[in-house]
Amino acid sequence: MFLSVFYAICSCLLDLLLPRAGIERACLVELLALRHEVRVLRRQIKRTRWGPADRLVLTALSRCFPRSAWGRLPVRPETLLRWHRELIRRRWAVFGRRRGPGRPPLASDLRELIARLARENPSWGSVRLRGELLKLGHSVSASAIRSLLRRRGIPPAPRRAGLAWSTFLRAHAAGLVACDFFSVETVRLQILYVLFFIEVSTRRVFLAGCTAHPTAAWVTQQARNVCEDLDAAGARPALLIHDRDGKFPPAFDAVFAAQQVRIVRTPFRTPRANAFAERWVGTVRRECLDWLLVLGEQHLRSVLREYVDHYNTRRPHRALRLQSPVPHLWRSAPTTTVVRRDRLGGLLHDYESAAA
Repeated sequence: MFLSVFYAICSCLLDLLLPRAGIERACLVELLALRHEVRVLRRQIKRTRWGPADRLVLTALSRCFPRSAWGRLPVRPETLLRWHRELIRRRWAVFGRRRGPGRPPLASDLRELIARLARENPSWGSVRLRGELLKLGHSVSASAIRSLLRRRGIPPAPRRAGLAWSTFLRAHAAGLVACDFFSVETVRLQILYVLFFIEVSTRRVFLAGCTAHPTAAWVTQQARNVCEDLDAAGARPALLIHDRDGKFPPAFDAVFAAQQVRIVRTPFRTPRANAFAERWVGTVRRECLDWLLVLGEQHLRSVLREYVDHYNTRRPHRALRLQSPVPHLWRSAPTTTVVRRDRLGGLLHDYESAAA
């Protein structure tokens, strides 16, 4: 009832306010309908996105209205002024291309050349690098070189002039042997300690032994045994790397010192300094120990001996161009007749030609 009365009142008011007939009445009715539609759409959309064409139309329409009537447009007057300024800015930007601040950027090949010279010559500073580039026909300021090296993460010359640990290892790889301990838990939760040595240049592994109690006497005796194994294999190490574990007694170092082998201890809490040994520990765990239940010390010793033999004689290595540490002299011609040899109950597979 109330809605009917309200509707009748609104209809009477519209009849009184609007003209009786003609085109003017139709235009006013359409205008009121469009305004109401705009109000409904504004309630549904939080923010209207105006495209470049929409901005152009509204800006042109605003020139037809006096400044006091801009409030009738669907955007705020401040927005129209901002659009005017943007149009003027784009108009002037067409006549001349604006240049960015600062010097033009260096070419990509020149940046790579600067980084290469800095890495290959750790003692060269930015001024020395500038002089070398001038000899090559490139004029680059010292500040630009300094900024480039800073962005590439290359430290200044005094900080990078020292011999890096990775460079030291590569330079002495021919006579370098690393050793370390790693632990293995048996089925009965007994902890066994394994001592091994690895020759860095050939990646050949020498298994010293495993025990539940690595006493100083036991470790020293294993050092003597490994010295004999190294001599029998033709290895002549000049450096031995091991960490500062308390399981390495002074007598252990004395055994190698008697063989004219220099002992290099890694810094505290830096396993990456003994990266070759740590990498082999991860390899033997992933390929062997993580898939077996170790019953005891004798079982672990036999498993590791079998795996070390496979590692040294059959397994290809990326660092050795996919060759094994002990290269095979009997490599046969390509053939599809292949024989598989199982190791450790089928955990490892060795393949060879049937005619071999």
